[in-house]
Amino acid sequence: MKASAQTQASTGAKTGNRYRIEALAKGLDVLRLFDETTTSLKLREICDRTGIPMPTAFRVVATLEEEGFLERLPDGGIQPGVAVLTLGSAALRGSGLVQLSEQPLRHLAEQIGETVNLGVLLGDQVLYLARMRNSDLVTANIQVGSTLPAAYTSMGKLLLAYLSPDEVRQTLADYDFSAAAGPNAATSSEELVARLAEIRAQGYALQDEEVAAGLRSVSVPVFGRDSRPAAAINIAVAANRHSLASLRGPLLHALQSTADDVSLRLRSA
Repeated sequence: MKASAQTQASTGAKTGNRYRIEALAKGLDVLRLFDETTTSLKLREICDRTGIPMPTAFRVVATLEEEGFLERLPDGGIQPGVAVLTLGSAALRGSGLVQLSEQPLRHLAEQIGETVNLGVLLGDQVLYLARMRNSDLVTANIQVGSTLPAAYTSMGKLLLAYLSPDEVRQTLADYDFSAAAGPNAATSSEELVARLAEIRAQGYALQDEEVAAGLRSVSVPVFGRDSRPAAAINIAVAANRHSLASLRGPLLHALQSTADDVSLRLRSA
């Protein structure tokens, strides 16, 4: 899974960056501990996961708490504060990728009446940067800023397919294929790599109840000026409304047209 904050910190230290501020780096290491599945931690857990000594961790947390980046819960737990959300929102609003793709994605969502997403690869996860959601409650648990395992999602598989074999192995080196997923999810890196080869050849990726039962999606790449995708976009549907043939047919064609539009905007920006 993701590299630990301790590993990231030690890697940064080894680079010998003379401008590096260790106290700031420790604060960022603490903030990186929180994600979709880790929403609160006790101070001892923060120490254990980062390797930061307790007195230092106490001061780092106290500083971040004072500035609004962390909040203290009644049970002593620590969770991200409102200031973190403000930064994340500003980053998304300021992203040229998000701004340039918003209108085409919204048009596509209105055209097909289904949920449309924009995502990028973040380690072995897909980070959702934009989401135009329909009223289908089946997909209501994902929002902008959410992450899902790349190995199980159409956008994640698509973006992994454009990596070299060595990069795929490195990205998925610590991935737990026994984690909870849908009934059709890959159960090993070998099985996933075989699927990635097919995806790269056909230029799109399907997800057939791999994230969870009842969910399907189709994804295509968005290109800027580089030969690798800048991002991926997908259409997510309920399996009881759309067959795989539907995803490979009208929905894929509409998605590809939108991806061409976004790619042109990126190259022209």
